[in-house]
Amino acid sequence: MLQVNNIREHKEAYIQALKKRNFDAENIFEEVLQLDEMRRSTQATLDDIKAESNRISKEIGLMFKNGEHQKANLLKEKTGKLKEDTKDLSEKLANTIAELEKLLYTIPNIPHESVPAGASEEDNEEIYKEGDIPVLAEGSLPHWELAKKYDIIDFDLGNKVTGAGFPVYKGKGARLQRALITYFLDKAVEAGYTEYQLPLMVNEASGFGTGQLPDKEGQMYHITEDDLYMIPTAEVPITNMYRDRLLIDKDFPIACTGYTPCFRREAGSYGAHVRGLNRLHQFDKVELVRVERPKDSYEAFDGMVEHVKGLLKELKLPYRILKLCGGDMGFTAALTYDFEVFSTAQDRWLEISSISNVEAFQANRLKLRYKNKEGKKELAHTLNGSALALPRVLAGILENYQTEEGIRIPEVLVPYTGFDLID
Repeated sequence: MLQVNNIREHKEAYIQALKKRNFDAENIFEEVLQLDEMRRSTQATLDDIKAESNRISKEIGLMFKNGEHQKANLLKEKTGKLKEDTKDLSEKLANTIAELEKLLYTIPNIPHESVPAGASEEDNEEIYKEGDIPVLAEGSLPHWELAKKYDIIDFDLGNKVTGAGFPVYKGKGARLQRALITYFLDKAVEAGYTEYQLPLMVNEASGFGTGQLPDKEGQMYHITEDDLYMIPTAEVPITNMYRDRLLIDKDFPIACTGYTPCFRREAGSYGAHVRGLNRLHQFDKVELVRVERPKDSYEAFDGMVEHVKGLLKELKLPYRILKLCGGDMGFTAALTYDFEVFSTAQDRWLEISSISNVEAFQANRLKLRYKNKEGKKELAHTLNGSALALPRVLAGILENYQTEEGIRIPEVLVPYTGFDLID
């Protein structure tokens, strides 16, 4: 959530920056500033009335003490009117604050100056590419056919038990999935991240804190009876561990990792491009989250990018990095890099990680601040990234490592799987 003071101070620059997102902020900024002016004016009047009421209460006490009962009773009538005014103004202030906050929740984050303008994924910029795309033998199969051939993932069984988008992993498929999770966690811990086991449901305050709520796209599963939400990513519970926190300078850097299943309704996703593991309602992911001083956050961002590059290099999967344009970037992000692995059997790129610097956008919602060495309180910066989301990594491994003998296991994973071939 943007800070009102920053909107006031940088209004024109913010309007221009948000055009990169194809978001017209001019009218909404005017409304925000009008509401904030009303809030400040109401607060000032309320403070004056409370001060006047306190002053008169002291006078009444002295009058009663001095035997001036008639004068005291006259003033008591005045305090009654002041109490009514205080109640009315307090309600007006609360309503104004709620309306202002509701409006601020609809404004996306200001994109970093390096973010390219654009309307869709077609306008993203490729900034890095590594790895040779393997040449597969004639008749090579996409991963959903390989899963059936080697009986390692059963999409029909998942559909029977739950519905489409909830696959069942079997035998060596389940072991490969577990190996990937453990490998990703081990690499994160080795890189200095603290591992957490996390709740898979969060409350409404947590959803608002990280920006998943209000849920404009209808992507979250909502348990209405308990008013809880299934997490779309471990970013939500991890980042909310720091909600309403005042950190001190020595607490930094804060680096957290966690494995969780992730749940997304993926409303409106149909067609061949989402077949098999390409788009799921439940999938596994190892997440990285950092909380940093503002001056350190982009250095931390670069470190997260290098971490994911290292994973893909060890897995020997061809990949590229895209800098997302304003129109394709998530609501909360200031800068996002997407990693895509090349699926040789599908002959296309598949997104397997997004790394974002959210700057102070979530911290303002979360009331996540820190006290610097000079004793001044500032909003911290938060960052998040997948390291990695498993379905498309698994799809890439199955498709790119297929041979006539079976599916080879990347060398780095063999100590985790206990086998080097799916046959």
